[in-house]
Amino acid sequence: MTIRVLIADDQMMVREGFSVLLNAMPDIEVVGEAVNGREAVERVRELAPDVVLMDIRMPELNGIEATREIVAADGAAKVLVLTTFDLDEYVYQALRAGASGFLLKDASARQLADGVRVVAAGEALLAPSVTKRLITEFSKLSDTPRLMPSAQAYGDLTDRETEVLVLIAQGLSNAEIAERLVVAESTIKTHVSRILVKLGLRDRTQAAVFAYEARLVTPG
Repeated sequence: MTIRVLIADDQMMVREGFSVLLNAMPDIEVVGEAVNGREAVERVRELAPDVVLMDIRMPELNGIEATREIVAADGAAKVLVLTTFDLDEYVYQALRAGASGFLLKDASARQLADGVRVVAAGEALLAPSVTKRLITEFSKLSDTPRLMPSAQAYGDLTDRETEVLVLIAQGLSNAEIAERLVVAESTIKTHVSRILVKLGLRDRTQAAVFAYEARLVTPG
């Protein structure tokens, strides 16, 4: 199945460059572009892409607010944030707003395509080591309201589901969790699906954030 992508960035060279790279992939199609956050929200509504490559610093409506509106619309589109620095403070806010991961703008063509595929599939955190570091950092921010469900909610999880949730937060993929727990990968996929449903979360990234905010995983 072809992955439909929308590119939202106020720099024309970035949009055109990413479009060329992604359209060269047999399983990815760039279906549209947006020059600011407001247009990105509108284009998502019109085009129903699978993945939105979202710049953070854009005019009219920034990428964080645009991400929040897109996620709140409860569509299928997943947001992959574009940033220049891997520890950009705004990335923390974007993940809280519902972004599924982030990608550095100087990523190679292969990293870009793989990032889009990973986010579209929802199978693993994008760049687990870096995303985990981001989660660790923003979990320490005391002045940022928590957007995840109450920590009490994880009481609805079984012991095994809680164990899987902790491993997700540690950056492990389904295959790695299956190997760690000595079960089939399909079993882990089932656990992950049930965790997301029980906690009312969108994807694995939000599950990882939840685990940190519920103190199931200690930052650091």
